[in-house]
Amino acid sequence: MRRSKQVLLAAFSCLALAQPPGKVEPSVALPPELARVLTDYERAWRAKDAPGLARLFAEDGFVLSPGIPMVRGREAIEKIYTGDGGPLFLRAVAFATEGNVGYIIGGYAAKEGAPDDGKFTLTLRKDRAGRWLIMSDMDNGNRRPGPP
Repeated sequence: MRRSKQVLLAAFSCLALAQPPGKVEPSVALPPELARVLTDYERAWRAKDAPGLARLFAEDGFVLSPGIPMVRGREAIEKIYTGDGGPLFLRAVAFATEGNVGYIIGGYAAKEGAPDDGKFTLTLRKDRAGRWLIMSDMDNGNRRPGPP
């Protein structure tokens, strides 16, 4: 088992090295109903509006951030985001929708037009009213963590 894990890690390392460091994925334009998800997220984060941010999520949505256990449900999402926020600029690099589910993949930065500080995936689900809500938000920074 240990040997196969080492082989798998080596294969992923080779894949990671195949892409030149510093390559920037180009931004893509989102349809208005998906762009609204990003602009509402930016607005709530900048205002440190944890209740507003939590309302962007499905009732049973998840936050999957590095360094903390996964968080599930609007109440828990509001609690985890309370006190957080500040400058945030999101950009999409890929998206798709099929029926009532979709996703947005993108990058984020603290300054508009700056290189990405990190990247994110948002999985989405349409509610009964036809509004896209975040089912899961997973993000991580572009800096490699230091040694433990």
